Amino acid sequence: MSEPKSRRRGAELERAILDAAWAELREVGYARFTVEAVAARAGTSKPVLYRRWKNRAELAVAAWQQRMPAFGDVPDTGALRSDLLTLFTRIGLRTGSMMSEMVAGVMAEAFRHPEVADLLRSRLTQPMPLTEAVREIVERAVARGELAPLHLPPRALRAPLDLVRNEYITCQALDGAVLEELVDDIYLPLLRGLRLD
Repeated sequence: MSEPKSRRRGAELERAILDAAWAELREVGYARFTVEAVAARAGTSKPVLYRRWKNRAELAVAAWQQRMPAFGDVPDTGALRSDLLTLFTRIGLRTGSMMSEMVAGVMAEAFRHPEVADLLRSRLTQPMPLTEAVREIVERAVARGELAPLHLPPRALRAPLDLVRNEYITCQALDGAVLEELVDDIYLPLLRGLRLD
């Protein structure tokens, strides 16, 4: 007689659910993504999912965040421009590895449902490894004398992500030349314009 299978709990259960959600997103896309299908795929019940995530958009965003490649160490090449190019390249790789259909689906959901818009807004305003990396890169550049002391508002900290994501969504392509343009023509001038007078 075999031993009964132990129930998954905590982090193990959450990982199984998010893996199932990601598989479901890849297979059917966001438009046909349902909590019911994720529960079935994960071998659990809908109430278990709803205790953790209020709706399918929250679940999709959580699955997406779990799958984002690790950000890695903060670039430190010894120069602001090359640090930023390394950072923008990493963001580009992360953006390209995500499913644009799923992102578009969640964004479309935000237009129809205020709670989804609130979720996205709250995620964007929270400190994240990327914004902390930008802050560290800029602070090092100021310490080296490459930049004058400046004030970095939250939108400026998020701008690298916003720039790369917008480029990817509108053009579906990110090559080295495009990333250099984003750094040289937009982000470096932005940083210089934020100097404290």
